Amino acid sequence: MIVQALAFYLFAAITLASGVMVIASRNPVHSVLFLILAFFNSAGLFILIGAEFLAMILVVVYVGAVAVLFLFVVMMLDINFAELRSGFAAYLPIGGFIGLILVVELLLVVGGWAIAPGAPQAAASPTPTTVTNTHALGQVLYTDYFFLFQTAGLILLVAMVGAIVLTLRRRDVRRQSIARQVSRRAAETLEVKDVPTGSGV
Repeated sequence: MIVQALAFYLFAAITLASGVMVIASRNPVHSVLFLILAFFNSAGLFILIGAEFLAMILVVVYVGAVAVLFLFVVMMLDINFAELRSGFAAYLPIGGFIGLILVVELLLVVGGWAIAPGAPQAAASPTPTTVTNTHALGQVLYTDYFFLFQTAGLILLVAMVGAIVLTLRRRDVRRQSIARQVSRRAAETLEVKDVPTGSGV
């Protein structure tokens, strides 16, 4: 138990510190790297509570796909971060107002939070050995929270399409028009020159 408690405090402390550094880092690449570190330590916390499937999904999906995608997007886009920070003071009042609203909402949620009456008994009840962790998670997601699960997938799809649209650059590329090529007449494409003998064009 002492080893598990020490591992919990270690993972939790690194996760909190990484989360703070994600926000506080001036370099966006460093922010993404701290985000990856936070994901790895969160996976360690999942392993401590016996949710090894969630830990694997967190590492494979979020670290292997989402965080790396963030890193490549930040490194590939030509973003002038100095210019973005220059207008920080102009948006500070409205940003502070929105932050104040979020803090008030968090205080209201924490103030009205209460433990469910059946939560201690459910936590103390033994886990059935016939059902695996992945099976139990799938039963909960696709039965009790099916609508919320599909809504989250739809939101992620909209976010992905929005990111593609924002990064799409329009280029003046000459594209082939087969119908226009076929409908051309010989007079439009061919010009016959009558060149006298002994002289050039």
